[in-house]
Amino acid sequence: MIAALIVGCEIGFWVLVLAGLCARYLFGRKKLGALLLAATPVVDLLLITVTVLDLKNGAEAKWVHGLAAVYIGVTIAFGRSMISWSDQRFAYRFAGGSKPLPRARTGREHARLEREGWLRHLLSWCIGCVILAGMVWYVGEPANTEVLIRMVQVWSAVLGIDFMISFSYTLWPKGGVRR
Repeated sequence: MIAALIVGCEIGFWVLVLAGLCARYLFGRKKLGALLLAATPVVDLLLITVTVLDLKNGAEAKWVHGLAAVYIGVTIAFGRSMISWSDQRFAYRFAGGSKPLPRARTGREHARLEREGWLRHLLSWCIGCVILAGMVWYVGEPANTEVLIRMVQVWSAVLGIDFMISFSYTLWPKGGVRR
């Protein structure tokens, strides 16, 4: 049930984004579009509420419960930039907006973008870990929430690997032929 809810929330997030962009650019309803885009956090609130209640009602913690916390952390940290990215492309495609600039693939700008991406990942990790810790505390059954602690450990390793990759571009910038 929780896995389906997570998938449903991800779909709900993008449905709200698409509906907001359609209202804004295809139907000229800017306020409605802004309202739909601003409603995306409601999806996160629904997801975390149902997940925590499921655990409190005796469900054994599984990786999908932890995935709910990861999803919320990622949505909060990356959501605004994902919506902005979508907004720029939608405006260009359907409303005569300017063509979005391509992402830098080399040099200092690429290195800066990689560092910013890692900092967003760090923020999502912090948010997700706070939520996971809150879930463990709220449920109050260490044996039932061990998988959530393991999720923090795995995510921490992923964050460390991402750090090494992202910051390697600062030390060794990706570029063309060197002479």
